[in-house]
Amino acid sequence: MKRYLTLFVAAVFAAGLYPARIAHAQDAKILNVSYDPTRELDEEINEAFIASYKAQTGKTVQIEQSHGGSAKQAQSVRDGLRADVVTLALPADIDAIARTGLIHPDWQSRLPQNSSPYTSTIVFLVRKSNPKQIKDWPDLLKPGVVPIAPNPKTSGGGRWAFLAIWGSALKLNNNDETKAQEFVASVYRNIPILDTGARGSTQTFAQKGIGDVLISWENEAWLALDEFGKDKFEIVYPSVSILAEPPVAVVDKVVDDKGTREVAEAYLKFFYTHEAQEIIAANHYRPRDTEILKKYEADLPPLKLFTVDEVFGGWSKAQPRFFDDGGVFDKIYQSK
Repeated sequence: MKRYLTLFVAAVFAAGLYPARIAHAQDAKILNVSYDPTRELDEEINEAFIASYKAQTGKTVQIEQSHGGSAKQAQSVRDGLRADVVTLALPADIDAIARTGLIHPDWQSRLPQNSSPYTSTIVFLVRKSNPKQIKDWPDLLKPGVVPIAPNPKTSGGGRWAFLAIWGSALKLNNNDETKAQEFVASVYRNIPILDTGARGSTQTFAQKGIGDVLISWENEAWLALDEFGKDKFEIVYPSVSILAEPPVAVVDKVVDDKGTREVAEAYLKFFYTHEAQEIIAANHYRPRDTEILKKYEADLPPLKLFTVDEVFGGWSKAQPRFFDDGGVFDKIYQSK
């Protein structure tokens, strides 16, 4: 019997079946939990990474995606969604996961540029020919103008938009906090629908035809032009806006439990490669690679931008002040 078993094993090796099983065992599957607008970007990044990783290691990677409002996505991970990596809209959402012990507190120092491989900003998407002549932030309060924006309680894009409005109002009103709050409150009183994510707000504005101006991620505004046509919409860049830095992180406890740390870390590092930075720019996000950003300057023009650190003292202060339960946004919206 032993002899037959030996012959069988030898035959398996001769057929090349056993090494194939070993190679299959080395393959990996990871889950990237991301925010609303990154669907198209992630599809292209994933395809490029899978090919690159296969060429370098011989291993096949499967990448699953989950998309939604950034705060809701972070809550899902805290509630047990087994993300290997998170690529969310703002650091506060990853910090919230880190407080549960799933991510090491030093996550932001592990990759360049505070673990943000690209940036974006908040712009206006208006209907063709800009019939309400919306050119800058004060125009949001013109009589009859209906703005659209996502909910800051659930959407990272919503929080970037809120702070873009607030910070711009400060810049235009000599840093008067009272005037800034009055301005922001007036804008949100005129928003008829607060979708849970940025993509939902894009659909409300572009597909359903509601509103006169979408206060939008730059890449979402470009998506509307690409999908629906430049004959229907146009992008307006305000005089000043916010520098948005969407971050990425490995979910330490999950990758260590699943044995996927190597591929998860390689995946996030790939975002900084020349190949990925080209994909990022082509999808209308602002790459960190300055040469590639210059190449796409016609679509991603230089802007006057302020940072959360500069105006609000960082996300550790902005998040509880404006967006936690009982914060400024709740007070503004409850008085609507």
